[in-house]
Amino acid sequence: MSSNKIVLTSSDGESFEVEEVVARKLKIVGPMIENDCPDKAIILQNLTGKILALVIEYCKRHVEDDHVAAEEAKKKLKDWDQEFMKDLALDTIFNLILAANYLNVTGLLDLTCQVVADYIKDKKVEEVREIFNVKNDFTPEEEETIRKENEWAYN
Repeated sequence: MSSNKIVLTSSDGESFEVEEVVARKLKIVGPMIENDCPDKAIILQNLTGKILALVIEYCKRHVEDDHVAAEEAKKKLKDWDQEFMKDLALDTIFNLILAANYLNVTGLLDLTCQVVADYIKDKKVEEVREIFNVKNDFTPEEEETIRKENEWAYN
């Protein structure tokens, strides 16, 4: 395993020096490393320092994901994931979803999406609209028809 250091820089100018193996967890960064960027900082335009720091923390913890075989180790990692996400604000989680998607960090994308899914699981339609800032553009008649056709979803 390489112990090269890679500098990742956020859109707001915050720089993080990480092991190459951690940087490669951000799949978008791999080709940059192979092309020439290790000599200079890799600038990640779509991420603030706050979000990039969280992504790096996740990646450091998950650097050995592919090699985790023991059930106990998997459980510890899952417990860590839950603890990692526990106190994050919803807007931070949404930003992590965008970052994980942009950087192609599949495990983090899965984790953050699951947290949001669990959060909205038993919410009413109106509450979900509010969470995602979705305007109700149905007429009262259209909404009534939809509610009748999909009654099972509104109970």
